[in-house]
Amino acid sequence: MHIYLLAVNALGLLIMHYDKYLAQNNKWRIPEKTLLGIAVIGGSVGCILGMYSAHHKTRKPKFTIGLPVILVIQLFILNYI
Repeated sequence: MHIYLLAVNALGLLIMHYDKYLAQNNKWRIPEKTLLGIAVIGGSVGCILGMYSAHHKTRKPKFTIGLPVILVIQLFILNYI
């Protein structure tokens, strides 16, 4: 479980930085539902870190509010398991 969470959060961090790179270079982008999907499957911390370290999607409420909400829900679920 720990290795999975480490891997999916590393993926979340990297994919946010990669999508920022794609945006800056006018290339095909990673769909928002893919970015949010990575957060939902356990990569919310990595996505949040990637969002702020790459300054990417920081103006979109879907991410600035949505990612922390996903994280809080995950923490509640983790607490009850």
